[in-house]
Amino acid sequence: MKTLGEIDWSTWRPRQRATLLFVVRDGRILLIRKKKGLGAGKINGPGGRIEPGEKPLQAAVREVEEELRVTPRGVTACGELRFQFVDGLSLHVNVFKAAGCDGEPRETSEAAPLWARVDAIPYERMWQDDPHWLPLMLGGVPFEGRFLFDGDTLLDFAVTRPGRS
Repeated sequence: MKTLGEIDWSTWRPRQRATLLFVVRDGRILLIRKKKGLGAGKINGPGGRIEPGEKPLQAAVREVEEELRVTPRGVTACGELRFQFVDGLSLHVNVFKAAGCDGEPRETSEAAPLWARVDAIPYERMWQDDPHWLPLMLGGVPFEGRFLFDGDTLLDFAVTRPGRS
């Protein structure tokens, strides 16, 4: 499996459902250095698995509270990402953006907070898919992405804007 075309997306089902939530205010974005789990050591947005019975928005807020000890405010849905890894892992991720947060981000056992200017996002320390959809989120443009990874290496991708032909 080396291209998206080799995946039957009509029957594709994720093994895991997760969220990402980015607080964006005053020209800065709140990122994390992930300490454990998938992507440990990478810069990413706070987020994680959706628990049984949880809605994506509830999970996104809970994960930010757990990872950074802040409560996001003014949260809006931005897009969806589908990840297929050649080892069989598959993820569906709902992406959210918040206009602010209550409290000051604090380091936890899961994540260390990092504020970055939106014009200086450290993409070189992030997953290889991020530069393909994060600018759309920052610009308020809805998006859907499909990504094929072999470990940390992005093999193929497609990012679309729903409702546009």
